Amino acid sequence: MPKDAAVKEFAGLVCALKARDGRSYEALGRRLSVSASTLHRYCSGATVPEEFAVVDRLALLCGADEEERRALEAAWTEADRARRRAASPAPTPVPALSAEPESNPEPSSPEPGPGPAPEPAAADPSAPEAPRARPRRGAPAPLLVAAAIALVVLALAATLLGHPTRTTSAPAPASTAPARTAATLPFTWSIGSQLWEGGCGHTYLVDRAPRAVASPPVAADSGAWAGTHGAVHGGEALVRITVQGRSPSDAVVLHALHVRVVDRAAPLPWNAYRMDNGCGGAVTPRHFAVDLDRPRPLARPVDGLDASGDEVRKIPAVSFPYKITSSDPEELLVSARTAGCDCRWYLELEWSAGGRTGTVRITDGGKPFRTSGTRGRPAYVHDSAEGRWITSS
Repeated sequence: MPKDAAVKEFAGLVCALKARDGRSYEALGRRLSVSASTLHRYCSGATVPEEFAVVDRLALLCGADEEERRALEAAWTEADRARRRAASPAPTPVPALSAEPESNPEPSSPEPGPGPAPEPAAADPSAPEAPRARPRRGAPAPLLVAAAIALVVLALAATLLGHPTRTTSAPAPASTAPARTAATLPFTWSIGSQLWEGGCGHTYLVDRAPRAVASPPVAADSGAWAGTHGAVHGGEALVRITVQGRSPSDAVVLHALHVRVVDRAAPLPWNAYRMDNGCGGAVTPRHFAVDLDRPRPLARPVDGLDASGDEVRKIPAVSFPYKITSSDPEELLVSARTAGCDCRWYLELEWSAGGRTGTVRITDGGKPFRTSGTRGRPAYVHDSAEGRWITSS
């Protein structure tokens, strides 16, 4: 992937921003809530960020104007496509799909020769009727397929043109309601829910044997890996919330962050797979710590630590209330931990602006976040030399 032209172009733009700002990787990483090594991988092209929000935040910190930010977003879009193409080799499903239609002619071949059919055709008067009967049997299949395809095409066309149809009437309210809500908000927000500590350390629970689990991905491809394996965050889930005002002058005040647990169950009886064999960083970002095992979990602000210099420096935690504008966004990092439950949860962010107040529900693409304890579960690490998962000591 580093050799891809789109990735190279994107990495060059990020590197140019960093060089123009003059601050170290550690200093910029503190502001972005990422490790210095992660930021260095962005600049070198070794990794493409999973979301543009962190790159846009970097652009704002480095004083990029609107035109530069648009160019950076376009470059990230192309680089992200290249990353996804490299991360998902999907030629294998194609033969499987083409094999199914080939199996259809095989069962259809016995139709013309079932045996009893030629007996009535032996009489001369019935001979002309046999060719007519054969088209009547064979014609409905292609006609029905063609009719079905035509109906699908018409339904899709009606959906794209915005005409109400029977199939689109049900999902329409669900899609339009969030759009209206988002349009009235005085700020935008986005999340990253597949984050690793220090960009390298994380544990997933997977309901598969080690031989059926692929090798660990790079952090930027963790979402695709987790989705393919049906993985659940093991022990801890890191969620990054990026909030940005819509106006450069009218500030939005963030008042509080609440945690809502919607379901508790026994921890999953799955295997635990560690994405690293021990890693660490010089910078521990400030974050909100959440103990999901408590009856009423709270988002408790915790200071970060910077050990990249001669002395360890404290990074003050985000304290509410907090103001944001279009030129001064903020990232809130949440660390939700559990040892004794399979918890499904979401967040609520309270805000006010221009005499208005409200609460935004923060979810994982419309679904609750999910974290399960790993206590007592078989744990595995990946042996890169042998290319297989081995029992963790």
